[in-house]
Amino acid sequence: MHLFEVVSYLNGLLEIPAFRDYPNAMNGLQMENSGSLSRIGAAVDACEVTIRDAVQAGVDLLLVHHGLFWGGLSPVAGASYRKTRLLIEGDMAIYSAHLPLDAHPVFGNNVLLSEALGLTGGTPFFPAVGEPIGLRFETEISREVLRSLLEKAVGGPVHLAPGGPVLARKVGVVSGGAGAEVARAAAEGIDTLVTGEGPHWSFCSAEELGINLFYAGHYATETFGVKALAAHLSERFALPWQFIDHPTGL
Repeated sequence: MHLFEVVSYLNGLLEIPAFRDYPNAMNGLQMENSGSLSRIGAAVDACEVTIRDAVQAGVDLLLVHHGLFWGGLSPVAGASYRKTRLLIEGDMAIYSAHLPLDAHPVFGNNVLLSEALGLTGGTPFFPAVGEPIGLRFETEISREVLRSLLEKAVGGPVHLAPGGPVLARKVGVVSGGAGAEVARAAAEGIDTLVTGEGPHWSFCSAEELGINLFYAGHYATETFGVKALAAHLSERFALPWQFIDHPTGL
């Protein structure tokens, strides 16, 4: 299998050319290899640890949610040099999909997290850079039942700012760091927001706004998309895949 055949497929599947994102996301192929592929890896972050572990595992295409350039333009020195050297010596390509993977209706972080919570039939909401990336649901679910389902989905404890109703009826799901936008979610009529993390003040804001705010972990809520995408590519192109786990605890 050739790298550019897989890249072309991914670009179309995720609508990479048309999907708006933050400048440093640089969605798509961020580092190419010599062209041949034998094993796919999936990771949340293109950091030194995951790159090293993927190379050691024989991965030659690593799919990530957070790519190589979040820190912006910088000299190829220090960690940047070490990562570049690992990639070249390991002949490993990097493909990154940020907001396109949050929002995708099949392989997206938010649709898959929602399904894990038993929430279906959501409508898009919560635009980021003009693109709706989250999902909202009209439902009736106990706040504590939702907490239990969320802890099962992310494989660990979650934190709750219990500012809203005990029986949630308007639930929003936005993976990552949407806690900072709790006021925007409340303004859109959400009474319960499920996200990954938020700043300290977001807890108090949630209480004051009368909204439940679940913090389930930025990393934990963004493992779903890369895993699903790698599994799909594995089936389509007959390539083995594995998840390179490097949780941040945040």
